[in-house]
Amino acid sequence: MENYMKAMVLDGPGGRLVERRIPRPRPGPGEILVRVHACGVCRTDLHILDGDLVPPSWPVIPGHEVVGHVATLGDGVEGFSLGTRVGVAWLGGACGECEYCLRGEENLCPKAEFTGFSRPGGYAQYLAARADFVYRLPPGEDLSMAPLLCAGLIGYRTWRLAGRAERVGLYGFGAAAHILAQILRVQGKRVYAFTRPGDERTQAFARRLGAAWAGGSDEMPPEPLDAALIFAPVGALVPAALAAVRPGGSVVCGGIHMSDIPRFPYSLLWGERRLCSVANLTRADGVDFFRVTRESRLDIATHPYPLGAANEALDDLRAGRFEGAAVLTPETDDV
Repeated sequence: MENYMKAMVLDGPGGRLVERRIPRPRPGPGEILVRVHACGVCRTDLHILDGDLVPPSWPVIPGHEVVGHVATLGDGVEGFSLGTRVGVAWLGGACGECEYCLRGEENLCPKAEFTGFSRPGGYAQYLAARADFVYRLPPGEDLSMAPLLCAGLIGYRTWRLAGRAERVGLYGFGAAAHILAQILRVQGKRVYAFTRPGDERTQAFARRLGAAWAGGSDEMPPEPLDAALIFAPVGALVPAALAAVRPGGSVVCGGIHMSDIPRFPYSLLWGERRLCSVANLTRADGVDFFRVTRESRLDIATHPYPLGAANEALDDLRAGRFEGAAVLTPETDDV
């Protein structure tokens, strides 16, 4: 029994996760074995499930918002000890030699590895991770820490790419936006939350977290925005966001996948408005982000599910049945 673990496995696109008892991974040179305490459920996992993102091979163990402790050290690993609390995020490795890595843009490395996509992820009781891509985490509560490792990190990078902005619109008020809204408030920014039209529950949630205004994505904000950050995977939000930002403002798409962007007039982009996307993240983003979180008192809304209920968690995420983030708790499961 000690050499086996429980994992939720996806055999191909369009299917359901299947609970399996499989051999526990062995860390290779430069890797650590992580005992998973909590793993956040991300919309990227839905994109893999639906076939919007196709991994290099099947089957896949999803999950890239992992909090756990070091259970085993691979050969050559230094700086960690057994029991060290760690976090594992989406970027699971990079070559370190290409032009992107050498420019500090390892998030664009063509040989990058991604946790829960090209490497087995955290929908399991254990995973092996490259030690040099693991975050050392301070003591704390695992459930609230897990969403920071993707939703928090991507939200932070999206905001940074927007440049200087005092009035910030957040399109899609889910896991990423509800974390970023609190950081922006601490930074003294004015937050405008855009939800699905008629979603009064989420709009009220945004106001509780300090949003100056909350309304539907079909509405205009009460004043022009300096930046609009899009977290919902809906291409039609791009022209809507461009219409809401001032000349010289920014629209940043924070998702890894989005439906097609509809045709829109050049006048929406004119006026030196800028439109760009976010691709993954770097380890430096993580270092900066966790420094910021230590200076902010964040209220992370989490909804725990046992590992075996991963399909239910994904269904609830798709349907928008909760506010904040879903988190799996593999440590509560028996092998």
